[in-house]
Amino acid sequence: MEFRLIALDMDGTLLDPEGRIPDTFWEVLTEARSRGIAVAPASGRQLATLRSMFPGEHDPGTFIAENGTCVFHEGGIVSTTLLNPTIVRSVIAACGEEELDLVVCTPDVAYHLPTVSETTRTELQKYYVSREQVPDLLDVADADVIKLAIFTSHDAEEYAYPPLRRAAPDANVVVSGAHWVDIMSAEAGKGRALTALAEELGVEKHEILAFGDYLNDLELLQAAGTAYAMENAHPEIRAIAHHIAPPNTEAGVVTVLRGMLGM
Repeated sequence: MEFRLIALDMDGTLLDPEGRIPDTFWEVLTEARSRGIAVAPASGRQLATLRSMFPGEHDPGTFIAENGTCVFHEGGIVSTTLLNPTIVRSVIAACGEEELDLVVCTPDVAYHLPTVSETTRTELQKYYVSREQVPDLLDVADADVIKLAIFTSHDAEEYAYPPLRRAAPDANVVVSGAHWVDIMSAEAGKGRALTALAEELGVEKHEILAFGDYLNDLELLQAAGTAYAMENAHPEIRAIAHHIAPPNTEAGVVTVLRGMLGM
């Protein structure tokens, strides 16, 4: 394998439909790392959540978390990209008007209101293992906010994205899932984080391999020399990918990597 850095989106890509890492992935991770290949989970998920999913000997050592706003490498956070508090306050107001559940994310903790719906609480348990309730999100608007995550039980692309785009015209607003919209600094994103990580590691673009499935993966795939969209990916992601991998329901990432590694 000529690649030296592999970036893996999680939900809809590496993870199975139940949100689990396929058991067959661990031997692939071990083999890649034995060859000096850096493997970086690249997700909208919180850093604490990602680290909990790769415990002990399974820890790849590198994570691109919170859609690129938090990068972890060699035992610590090496970069964060903060949101302007003015944008945070604007989005808090918009979510109140539109009755959208909002999560205010810092590198260590995700904050939410006690009034979020039960559906949102279930989602939070999956994506944010480090979280706290606060009576007013304005109380944390001036914290080191790296991302705002908004959940809706409706279609996020049609229902939540338009008003959030209006509330944060100078931010990077992306649809990160069927029911999620993420808002970051205009200088942040998975692709930019991957490029910065590659520079830190001395890796050229043609040595980067990336896998993704949704709109928040677009820049990630564009930053890679070789990009795989999952068979179940959003049409816009399939359109810009170099190759199509089998769906996450069939452990498509594992299948492709096993072939590349000759396993």
